[in-house]
Amino acid sequence: MELVLASNNPGKLRELQLTLAPLDLQLLSQADFNIPEALEDGSSFVENAIIKARHAAQLTGLPALADDSGLEVDALDGEPGIYSARYAGLDQGRDANDAANNQLVLEKLKNVAKAERTARFHCVIVYMRFANDPMPLICQGSWEGRILNEERGQNGFGYDSIFYVPEHDCASAELAPEQKNTISHRAKAIQELLQRWPS
Repeated sequence: MELVLASNNPGKLRELQLTLAPLDLQLLSQADFNIPEALEDGSSFVENAIIKARHAAQLTGLPALADDSGLEVDALDGEPGIYSARYAGLDQGRDANDAANNQLVLEKLKNVAKAERTARFHCVIVYMRFANDPMPLICQGSWEGRILNEERGQNGFGYDSIFYVPEHDCASAELAPEQKNTISHRAKAIQELLQRWPS
């Protein structure tokens, strides 16, 4: 079965291909179809994931899988939240690179005490059988941690290098990919997806 991932992010594609291997499907990137990113104008992770899945399904005619995820920092009143990918580029209305986004979070938290740097990653995954699917499958996961004072590690992408994982005493970017893929917010959402996948 072919399924299109509503993302042009190669890191996300690799991670999902690994974790969805038990489903025996071929996960293609929307980049393979030259599909532009959908306009994410929802007000929540759920809304944005549905928008992206519907967009990819409409333009490819294939079932679609969309992930909307982000970082929520308590000391920043939930920022960057749904704007995680474009946090440092919000004033220009565009996505920013990982380094710029990480630096902005670190800058905003520079005078915040360790105990108050609590944060979590959220992930919502939506599976849509076709563009007008009235009952998309919606799965979610979250991952608790806190924000470090500086970047650490070389693995992962996004905010992984500044997200401290207490149970492993390291940054998410210091975890091996196969380790991260069992405990992350996305891993938890995918576990729910695997359990609820239509037989």
